[in-house]
This record gives sequence, C-alpha cells and structure tokens, in this order.
Amino acid sequence: MHFDRALALQRHPESRGGPVRAVRVRVRRSPDGALAVAYAIESEIDRLRLPAPRPPRPADRLWEHTCCEVFVARKGSAAYREFNLAPSGEWAAYAFSRYRERAARLDVNEGLDPGIVVRRSPTALELEATIRLDAGALRLGLSAVIEDADGSLSYWALAHPPGKPDFHHTDAFALDLE
Repeated sequence: MHFDRALALQRHPESRGGPVRAVRVRVRRSPDGALAVAYAIESEIDRLRLPAPRPPRPADRLWEHTCCEVFVARKGSAAYREFNLAPSGEWAAYAFSRYRERAARLDVNEGLDPGIVVRRSPTALELEATIRLDAGALRLGLSAVIEDADGSLSYWALAHPPGKPDFHHTDAFALDLE
C-alpha cells in the first residue's frame, strides 16, 4: 500500500525517555474517504509491555496500555471521533460532541472494524489499520500511548498542548487532510 504522508510523533516533555527511540506514522486517504494509518514504534520490543494477540473485537480502556490513537474532526466542527487501535487486535471507536464530551461509543454494527495488522521484530512494532470515513476535509490528531515493561507510560503525538498529555485538545489535531 502506498502512503501519502510520513510523520514523526513527538514524546510529551513530561514522559520519561524509556526504550522507545521513535514513533512514526504514515497516512493515506482513499477517494472514498477511508483513512489508512501505519504506525511504527522503534524500540527494543522486549522492553515494552504489549498485550497478547486477541480476536479482533471492540474493547474499552485500551489507552491504559500500549495503544495507537487517531482523532478525526471535520474542519470547522467541535465534534470529533476517537479511534483506539491496540497491538492485541482490539479496537474502540468513540464519538464526542465537543472537547471531552462523549456522545457515544460508536456502534459495532457500523462496519467500523479497522482490520488491524500487527508485525513485531526485536527492534520495532508495526500496526496498520483502515478507518472508514466519509469524504471531506479533516483535521487529524495522531498519537500513541506506550507502556514500558515496568508499567510506566509515555505519550507521543504530532503536537502536544501545554501542560499534561491531552490528545483531545484542539492543538493536538495537527494534520489537515483534504
């Protein structure tokens, strides 16, 4: 699959260094609006706490452990969606009417399964997924929560607002896609 954009996520300044060297994301938007994302976490993988593979299914609270996240908003709208993509193969999709005001967990029957594909090597974890969206101009927030083997978390994003890590903040929606 050909990806149009390659981006590097930045570690939040308050996150400790840990074993992760880099987090990169590639994105591609198809003419029908679908968004393909490919995350590459460069690290000594045995120094990360990764969930065991599970059957693809929706699950809650994935952000409490290693998880890649995509936040999607229509340009000019306060409403947005959050997609959590775990290396276990589990995923979640939520709708928000505005900043941190959850409207609903999106219905599993909406065909939301992102088809997560995970590859591991001693030096990298790669996660690919496809999120079905309508066509139109979007603002994206791309982020990741990574859990070290000792249980500590580091927070990675295209952009971080001032203060504690907050992927929901409008400053974190740092990529415009037409």
